[in-house]
Amino acid sequence: MLRNAKWILHPENKLYEAVCFKRELDFAKKIKKATLYITSLGVYYAEIDGVRVGDFILAPGFTSRKRVQYQTYDITKMINKGSALSVSVAEGWYKGKINFGTDEGGPEKKKALKARIDILFTDGTGKTIVTDEGWLVKRDKIRYAELYDGETVDANYEDIYVNAKIYGNPPAVTVVKQQGVYVKEQEILRPLCIFTAKNGDKLIDFGQNMTGYFEIEADAHRGDRIALSVCEVLDRDGNFYNENYRDAKARFEYICHEGHNVYKPKLAFWGFRYMKIEEFPCEITASNIKAIVLHSDIKRTGYLESSSPLLNQLFSNIIWGQKGNFLDVPTDCPQRDERQGWTGDATVFSRTATFNYDVEKFFIKWLTDLKLDQEKNGHIPHIIPQTICWDWSTAEHSGAVWGDSSTIIPYQLYLTYGNKEILARQYTSMCRYIKYITEHTKEKYLWAGCEQFGDWLGLDAPAGSYRGSSNEDFIASVFYAHSTLLVAKTGKILGRRVDKYEKLYKKIVEKIRMTFTEYKTQTECALALYFNIAENKSAVANQLATMIKENGNRLKTGFVGTPYLLHALSQNGYAEVAYDLLLQEEFPSWLYSVKQGATTIWEHWDGRNDKGEFWSYRMNSFNHYAYGSVADWVYMEACGIHTVEEKPGFEEVIISPIPTDKLDCLSAKIETRHGTVSSKWYHFDGKIRYEIITPVPATIIINGKEHRVPKGTYIF
Repeated sequence: MLRNAKWILHPENKLYEAVCFKRELDFAKKIKKATLYITSLGVYYAEIDGVRVGDFILAPGFTSRKRVQYQTYDITKMINKGSALSVSVAEGWYKGKINFGTDEGGPEKKKALKARIDILFTDGTGKTIVTDEGWLVKRDKIRYAELYDGETVDANYEDIYVNAKIYGNPPAVTVVKQQGVYVKEQEILRPLCIFTAKNGDKLIDFGQNMTGYFEIEADAHRGDRIALSVCEVLDRDGNFYNENYRDAKARFEYICHEGHNVYKPKLAFWGFRYMKIEEFPCEITASNIKAIVLHSDIKRTGYLESSSPLLNQLFSNIIWGQKGNFLDVPTDCPQRDERQGWTGDATVFSRTATFNYDVEKFFIKWLTDLKLDQEKNGHIPHIIPQTICWDWSTAEHSGAVWGDSSTIIPYQLYLTYGNKEILARQYTSMCRYIKYITEHTKEKYLWAGCEQFGDWLGLDAPAGSYRGSSNEDFIASVFYAHSTLLVAKTGKILGRRVDKYEKLYKKIVEKIRMTFTEYKTQTECALALYFNIAENKSAVANQLATMIKENGNRLKTGFVGTPYLLHALSQNGYAEVAYDLLLQEEFPSWLYSVKQGATTIWEHWDGRNDKGEFWSYRMNSFNHYAYGSVADWVYMEACGIHTVEEKPGFEEVIISPIPTDKLDCLSAKIETRHGTVSSKWYHFDGKIRYEIITPVPATIIINGKEHRVPKGTYIF
């Protein structure tokens, strides 16, 4: 719908300096219908007569370098006599520091605008306006805009409009209709408290680590300044701390005009809980500043609740971690100089993600970018969309689990939503990934001899290493087998011949069993059990349980082992050990961070210890959702809500809760395509009472006894 429109830009196009395009919309005839089609290389903010067009924050979104989405807006009611469209554009994800290691995206990449306006008048005639050299452009009042560093605004700045320049040779970018979910303003948080820290800094605590921006109001004189910085946590003395943001300045600066100033950022966002007031022209109160939560407009579908306040806080932290990192793409963290779509984090959290929220459309868009950015040899970049152009495409740095996002996430979407089309879209990509591993491994039927991330941030890591002590070839080979199995299952669902994948899967499993005859870490045991590698499951489960008990009922796993640890235990007769881990309050555990005051999931089990000391400033996010994957165990095992592989999308359901004396009650509900499934158990009069609601035929298993039931409400 952008035919005949040209890419246009400012003649100078300085890096990080926002520009403003303008087009008059003053017509003699009465308008019946007016439609705006618009996109940008960078991020844009469009207004007509000072009123925002649409509600997509940071449009047109974060996509592969190979494509950009366009949006469609009905602007009929916004146009009056003398109206004008103005569009502010900044680099955003397209070019800038988020492309670190690549000369900030390359000199050929420039922020630009493309738009088309179709007007239908009441007399039946029409008019089309497209971006060309007739549009005007000037330097914006937003003097600086960069995703990591923030936004600087001079409300008094005025530049002279000049004619826009045609972008003569833009990089090859396909313009496509909006595919993803819009990022929107979701919630407003008022300050929980405003206080003075020990070092004299004036701070605001919004009470919740979040992703978004803020709105300020101030009565001021022309030239008065507002300067704000943000952070996630305070240091041991209660002072402002954001060293963990690394090189991200995370600042907002605003030069006031005379009178009443109201402003919220247009082209930037932050991850934060606390704010430092460096300069403010009047008294700051809860009425003149508010935090605005941003995330993709996904619908909440899953709910967990227990008798434990600490566990309930963990459930809340998991939800906030997902909200904070599901901003157009599944990011690793929203605050520091990263905010990238790391595939490994998305892989391990994907099942929990699909239960908590309806993320079908969200992930379809992201998987499309994965398919576009997949390299010719089948390798999956560690980050999607691929912004970092380090040469990680070689066999020497392969990225098991990270690359397996290409198989695990499509299949999980199929299980949760029942949409076979997702598998059809991704099947070729899935097959190419298996081909890549098969052709680049150093040992046939294993994934061996390549540099891997291993059990990233495993607590049993050797000194100075981010990788746990688990055998990296073992981990990679297990996921090679699992992804091959998923490709075979997918092919069968799609009616393809899958003999070679079924045979390959068997060969891989046989070779793993022959090569790795003993398991030395919690992660190795958990993976061997969960992915059906262990031949003597009873012995391995006992070994895993013993390891945990001898470690004081504590885990030692990292990003790879943790998502499967409790499943491996409960599926093999050690549910109570799984509960011991879930409810452990001492370091390392999920509830340790809760007791430390966390309101989101931490990247490290000991991001901050009980002495107030930080793990490190270099890689220490306090909003990293990966370990929040434990929620899928609570949904599936503790509360017992299972999909049926042969009846995907919760067309049928298996409900087999596992209660414990360590909790008085626990409940879960998931809103599915067929209605809401809920499972609750609680101790009552010396017994356990189960309350189950199923909107579809179900198999309910209580104390080992199966009950095949139609949809309805059941009490045991």
